Amino acid sequence: MTTYDHSKVAQFIGGNTLDKAPSGPVSDFVKRNGGHTVITKVLIANNGIAAVKEIRSIRQWSYETFGTERAVEFTVMATPEDLKVNAEYIRMADRYVEVPGGSNNNNYANVDLIVDIAERSGVHAVWAGWGHASENPRLPETLAANKIVFIGPPGSAMRSLGDKISSTIVAQSANVPTMAWSGSGISETVLSEQGFVTVADDVYHQACVTTVEDGLAKAEEIGWPVMIKASEGGGGKGIRKVEAPEAFKNAFHAVAGEIPGSPIFIMKLAGQARHLEVQLLADQYGNAISLFGRDCSVQRRHQKIIEEAPVTIANPDTFEKMERAAVRLAKLVGYVSAGTVEYLYSHAEDVFYFLELNPRLQVEHPTTEMVSGVNLPAAQLQIAMGFPSIAFATFASSTLQRKPRPKGHVVAVRITAENPDAGFKPSSGSLQELNFRSSTNVWGYFSVSTAGGLHEFADSQFGHIFAYGEDRSESRKNMVVALKELSIRGDFRTTVEYLIKLLELQAFEENTITTGWLDSLISNKLTAERPVTTLAVICGAVTKAYLASEACWSEYKRVLDKGQVPSRDVLKTVFGIDFIYDNVRYSFTATRSSSTLWTLYLNGGRTMVGARGLADGGLLVLLDGKSHSIYWREEVGALRLLVDAKTCLIEQENDPTQLRSPSPGKLVRFLVESGDHINAGEQYAEIEVMKMYMPLVASEDGVVQFVKQPGISLEPGDILGILTLDDPARVKHAKPFEDLLPTMGTPGVVGTKSHQRMNYYLAILNNILDGFDNQAIMASTLKDLIVVLQNPELPFSEVSAILSTLSGRMPAKLEESIRSAIDTAKTKGEGAEFPAVRIKKLIDHFVEDNVRSQDRTMFRSQLGPLLDAVERYQGGLKAHETDVIAGLLARYEETEQLFGGSIEARVLTLREQHKDNLDKVVSLVLSHIMAHRKGRLVMAILEHVKNSGLTVSNPDSKLYQVLQGLAALEARSSTQVALKAREVLISGQMPSYEERRSQMEAVLKASVNNSYYGEQGSADAIYRRAQRADRFEVHCLRCASHVLELYRANGCPAALEVYVRRAYKAYTLLSVDYEEGDGMDDGEAPNVVTWRFNLGQSPSPPSTPRFGRDEQPRRQASVSDLTYMINANQKQPLRTGAIASFPTLAALSRGFDKVADMLPLFDLESTGSAME
Repeated sequence: MTTYDHSKVAQFIGGNTLDKAPSGPVSDFVKRNGGHTVITKVLIANNGIAAVKEIRSIRQWSYETFGTERAVEFTVMATPEDLKVNAEYIRMADRYVEVPGGSNNNNYANVDLIVDIAERSGVHAVWAGWGHASENPRLPETLAANKIVFIGPPGSAMRSLGDKISSTIVAQSANVPTMAWSGSGISETVLSEQGFVTVADDVYHQACVTTVEDGLAKAEEIGWPVMIKASEGGGGKGIRKVEAPEAFKNAFHAVAGEIPGSPIFIMKLAGQARHLEVQLLADQYGNAISLFGRDCSVQRRHQKIIEEAPVTIANPDTFEKMERAAVRLAKLVGYVSAGTVEYLYSHAEDVFYFLELNPRLQVEHPTTEMVSGVNLPAAQLQIAMGFPSIAFATFASSTLQRKPRPKGHVVAVRITAENPDAGFKPSSGSLQELNFRSSTNVWGYFSVSTAGGLHEFADSQFGHIFAYGEDRSESRKNMVVALKELSIRGDFRTTVEYLIKLLELQAFEENTITTGWLDSLISNKLTAERPVTTLAVICGAVTKAYLASEACWSEYKRVLDKGQVPSRDVLKTVFGIDFIYDNVRYSFTATRSSSTLWTLYLNGGRTMVGARGLADGGLLVLLDGKSHSIYWREEVGALRLLVDAKTCLIEQENDPTQLRSPSPGKLVRFLVESGDHINAGEQYAEIEVMKMYMPLVASEDGVVQFVKQPGISLEPGDILGILTLDDPARVKHAKPFEDLLPTMGTPGVVGTKSHQRMNYYLAILNNILDGFDNQAIMASTLKDLIVVLQNPELPFSEVSAILSTLSGRMPAKLEESIRSAIDTAKTKGEGAEFPAVRIKKLIDHFVEDNVRSQDRTMFRSQLGPLLDAVERYQGGLKAHETDVIAGLLARYEETEQLFGGSIEARVLTLREQHKDNLDKVVSLVLSHIMAHRKGRLVMAILEHVKNSGLTVSNPDSKLYQVLQGLAALEARSSTQVALKAREVLISGQMPSYEERRSQMEAVLKASVNNSYYGEQGSADAIYRRAQRADRFEVHCLRCASHVLELYRANGCPAALEVYVRRAYKAYTLLSVDYEEGDGMDDGEAPNVVTWRFNLGQSPSPPSTPRFGRDEQPRRQASVSDLTYMINANQKQPLRTGAIASFPTLAALSRGFDKVADMLPLFDLESTGSAME
């Protein structure tokens, strides 16, 4: 153990010195390494990712060093806002102290409050991290006065190098190159009592600008463009680029407003330079080293967004000069702890310029840790405990003759709550999901977690991700993969998608970027990769339809839950969807075709989309056979969609006359007065969002009238003012979409096997019966279902699928026998009958012979799906079709029988029956109020039952019972269905058409006996036979006409008489005569049946107009007959008809005279008869 003289570092010694600290592993460690202060209690004067990183790093070092991660205890400060959003660092800490909320001057930047908490908490040291009070020299000085160690540089070093103005003057005094600025040429410095370089106050103020006029003069002297910078700014705050004098005033006020009270200076803009950094580490004994460097050239609003380590763009010799200059500056001012010297580097000229020194740990320090192997927060802690440089392996390695080399390459990205499409505007809100997948080469840390959030006073950066690789290319690829797997959902936008886009650009890949690269991309409207337009539009439409439907459903349940019956208009399945995407207006009609299926209609085209709600609040969309995950967030005038982790904005028509706040924040000031005229693109106000000043820009020309006052808090969408447009007609509106969307297939993959198609068609029809809208394909689906039900392949297909699921769970012997029976049946060729009975016997015999009686119930339950299928097909395809049809009708009947009488009373009854499941009630109500829609399907099914020959006469059958139930329905909406069901039941009681035809044929064949004809009484016999045949066919004329074929085959005259009697049912038939042919084989003299008749008194259509003798006939429509020619007072004429059958046209020609001779001549005057 070595003893060290600590007298030279007395100002760094804290109250818990070695002689006062209790013994323990930390005390022993400090003693062994020559330290002076034992630090086991630390107050973190910060929040967010800074606090998270400090706790993680120290605990890692603690475990590696002492075998426990809790050797050092952490106390954190927590504002009400941090507690509300469930900040991660508060949960990680050992204890927290509540502090006032609001801006950081109330808490993390309040030096007196920090010191007070440190004293009350009894901590040994304070770590301030970055931002807030980390660069305020009062903090280390006040803490030192109270014997509390500050883990960082002393106040004197902060004043000399931590301040941007002082550090630049010190750099000039050390002959380090600097850019032209308002303090160019000022290099006068003085030595402090400790012998360190400082800058006098009067010299300091020479480099500052205090007014707009003074700043403009300096800018003109330096040359445009320039940077206006606050000396106490950082992290993109307190800095503005100005390219012309007219923009200087607003930029100057923005800088002053973001960092109140900070001195301001002007510096020349170096647009094509690289931003390079040197990481410093210095102990309390005057030793300092460089830990390689970082490249932080990718910046927006002068805030780093991508960092790399080590530096690869600079010439190694040049970068070594930069490192040596940085070490020299640190030693000049007596710098202690970790710090960073920043340079602007011109690759083309191979020159560098001093930019500033950050007297703190940088956000991007983990990049250096990964290539150097140094835990920087742990190094800071050891330096604060007074470890001399020899105790550090890092310091020791710098004294070796061989210069240390970095290990590999690291690319880091900052995850921020900013909108890249709106100029990286920060925003706050809650976080629903954060899912980061680390790997061996990629890791990261976040200040928030799922169910947490960011408040308006927080920093916009809430995460940092680091990717390691053997070289730059490998680390870049590792980062891209990690970002594509990162899932973040919340109220705010993030930069993840934009970062992926940047990392994949050729300029970044080839390392040709500069500090102005990203700003130029932003000005050129580079956006992150978006979904394909068609996909974005369809997903936007189905998401809006889904939200509208869910709103209807929720509203119905809300009212119903109160004991009231909502209007039936609340539940809808058809929605009009209008929105704008990429300045194109889309007008969809969306119909909900099932609980998970939508049909979108646009300009006559139809697209089917699956949409299933996810447990995490998202939507799983199926489109054209592919799935897409959708998340959304309502914004002012728009719906922000995340489609497969790619963002797009579904907008509504914007009213340019209303000037609204785009995000929460504070209204800082108006840049014009009420009543002033402003032009499109002109800034009219500034709002403060997460410590950043953001300008608001007018979209049209007009005169503005403000309705809010500066200083008030704003919510998204708040109206700040009204703009009276110069010319409303000039406002540009979105162009309507007039084309058709590309043709899409079905949402999911539909199987081609018979049973798969049957289930697909049944699902569609069942959805219609549940009240969903699928009318466009209802008829075709029913037709397709009937076809597949009649396909002999259906049972083979279904049972084979069931066997595949049972394979391995049923005895192999049984399975083999069943498959053998199926294969045997298939060998009988197309249309072979399914061996359902055979399979049933095989199962029964196997159970009887091989399964114990006590196990048979369990065994049969295992074979349940197979037994069910076999049972359904035992009666053949017709019986199975009947069962399926009955099932569809039963679905309708089960719902509608619940709603007879008052619908309000029935709904309330259902509510009482399903108190714990109101969704069930709403489903039933939806089905009922869409009865007119599903009724069309049921009517079509009933028509099929009537015409298909399905058996409905068996009272024990399911179909008969369902028809009875349908016929008994009382609801008005089911009247037509009930009538149709009764008709089908009546029709079903009659013999089938085939049966009636067979019976008639039998009667007529019985009359084919030559002995009846030509003998006494043959005409009477024919008459009796014909009347008997006529009684078999009461309602169907077609059957009588069909039996004419029997006459042609057998020469049966009774068939001719049956036809006559059926055809002239509406007339009064007076007589029927039969004239037998002469027996000629060629049919020249056929059998002829004649009859006499008149109109009689049978029912007829509306009376035919008639006229008297002196009237002229009126013109009639073509549908009328010639009876209007009959005198109204004339006696009804006697009419005659004749019928004969000929085998050929030639026979007709030869035999026609005989038929004509059977008819009387027309004699109106004497007989009043007419020839038919």
